[in-house]
Amino acid sequence: MKITLPLLITVLAASLLNGQTASVAPNLSLPIAPGSFQPTMESLTNYHCPDWFRDAKFGIWAHWGPQAVPMDGDWYARQMYAQGHAQYKDHLEHYGHPSTNGYKDIVPLWKAEKWEPDRLMALYKRAGAKYFVSMGSHHDNFFLWNSKLHRWNAVNMGPHRDVVGAWQKAALKNGLRFGVSEHLGASFTWFQDSHKSDQTGPLAGVPYDGADPKYEDLYHFPAEAGDTGWYSTNPRWQQMWFNEIQELVDNYHPDLLYSDGGVPFGNEVGRSLIAHLYNSNAQRHAGKLEVVYNCKQKSEGRWVEDLERGVMPGINPYPWQTDTSIGDWFYNRNWKFRPVSWTIHMLVDIVSKNGNLLLNVVQRPDGSLDPEVEQMLKELADWAAIHGEAIYATRPWLVYGEGGVRTKGGHFHEDFKYTAEDIRFTTKGDALYAIALGWPSNGKLVVKSLASSGQGKIRTVSLLGSREKLTWTQTSQGLEVTLPPQQLSPYTCALRIKGTDLKPVPVPEEATVIGPDAKGELVLSADSAEVHGDKLNTEDRDGQMNLGFWDNPGEWASWSVRVDKPGKFNLSASVATVNEGVELLIVAGSSQAAARLPATGDWGAFKMIDLGQIELTRAGGQTIDVRPTDPSTWKGINLRFVRLTPATH
Repeated sequence: MKITLPLLITVLAASLLNGQTASVAPNLSLPIAPGSFQPTMESLTNYHCPDWFRDAKFGIWAHWGPQAVPMDGDWYARQMYAQGHAQYKDHLEHYGHPSTNGYKDIVPLWKAEKWEPDRLMALYKRAGAKYFVSMGSHHDNFFLWNSKLHRWNAVNMGPHRDVVGAWQKAALKNGLRFGVSEHLGASFTWFQDSHKSDQTGPLAGVPYDGADPKYEDLYHFPAEAGDTGWYSTNPRWQQMWFNEIQELVDNYHPDLLYSDGGVPFGNEVGRSLIAHLYNSNAQRHAGKLEVVYNCKQKSEGRWVEDLERGVMPGINPYPWQTDTSIGDWFYNRNWKFRPVSWTIHMLVDIVSKNGNLLLNVVQRPDGSLDPEVEQMLKELADWAAIHGEAIYATRPWLVYGEGGVRTKGGHFHEDFKYTAEDIRFTTKGDALYAIALGWPSNGKLVVKSLASSGQGKIRTVSLLGSREKLTWTQTSQGLEVTLPPQQLSPYTCALRIKGTDLKPVPVPEEATVIGPDAKGELVLSADSAEVHGDKLNTEDRDGQMNLGFWDNPGEWASWSVRVDKPGKFNLSASVATVNEGVELLIVAGSSQAAARLPATGDWGAFKMIDLGQIELTRAGGQTIDVRPTDPSTWKGINLRFVRLTPATH
């Protein structure tokens, strides 16, 4: 990086004002506030997550900005420059060609004319949120705060309002902690498609508007060859990120800062910003650290690890967070919103494992909420009024829960079909809470972990939201509770249990074994699959589960099945894909079948496809695998289920 005299003066002045400067990488200046934290992994191990975050459990996020304008979903600012992409086609139809009418022309269309931060914050508080997170900047390099370093910001353009500042004022007015998210670190390489051009057609070779030097401060300058990772290796961009996020931290003093990725740039630059955040926060709180830093990197307690659209498989010893959304990340006119049951079940599962849920409540471009979103918030408020006691300010028990649904941990693992037999535990004071993820249809709730063979003695059992005295008994099968005839919630049923020295009885996990139905058919559904891989997982589309995110050829799914006798079966599957000619392989022991799949036109357009025939050569239990036929030619699909129908001959 070339250091100019004005930059050098600025850096030195900042260093003197802050009173401390970290050791720097070549040509970088990373001034941090004085304090006990240094930009090293060892120093950051001294961090302790504040109690406010551990008690909060639930936050709401406004993942909102100019990319909401087209109402076409996430990553619009990048994918509108990818010829052939659906968002490119949408932009061409509504706004013109990106060589002249690019993302810079979307920005002024974001007016936020119906945005009422005070009203929305009051809704979020009633819905049970204890903290609120504003978007600071997405990968589009547009700032929602009043920046002196970057002209592309919401005060200068679009709504002509300090969005971060207004959200913060509303949060404080309602007694919520305030956070801000930064996605800026990835923007430098993310936005490089704006420098390209069409490869075919009448404007082939004509550069998109991102290549115009007049707009370099929005689209960034061209990246060096090979600089294509999530985080750039360019020191100039790393310095820019540090200066701009430090401005955000110093001007707004958030209680929480979220980075969309691991520690930015994976080096001293990101660690210096974290150290600055911690030290400056401690200065303002008489030495007590009250701030949270989130990123998608394992922390071992140095910060709060965040999982995007995913959960932990069990209790994590360190506080953590899931970030997810009730729909697409930005407003998408083609997406349906998640039901409130999904939000509640996510929250309960996450809290039982020592985590928090940060939920994006999708806003329209004008800042308002759709009526169904407001209704969901009302239902969530009603639920929290009864069940909040078992959520807020709780801590995990010795086990997180019991039940047949196995929640594989990691990013993009968030769709599960829970029932009343899936129970999650939390504790607070002398109370143990057992929260069933449904209301038992027979009116009886059985908590297997509290069978009579366990340690401790149960004294009282009561139902949250009810004053009725419960009939209960502790047997070798578990704590058996007779519930009132009136269902209090279709989503959960929460017991308050008090006793002495209560410890759980081990409850073995039951493997899902699929047997033939009345017609002799075997249905291998997405939610009963054993998934092999980090990304492939179940997702909910239109109320039905499918295996999605399947773009890694090294990943596959398997099912445990049981048949009474050997035989041949005809194979069919419900599949959706935009890719033509994907080859799928079904394997059962020594028998296998390969099929070539046609494109169905859309990721949500599921069609039944014949896959051939396979033979189950023996009776009893066995495994069926579904995997790519040839990993070198694999392209992604969504798989709802595979059906095995007995062949007549």
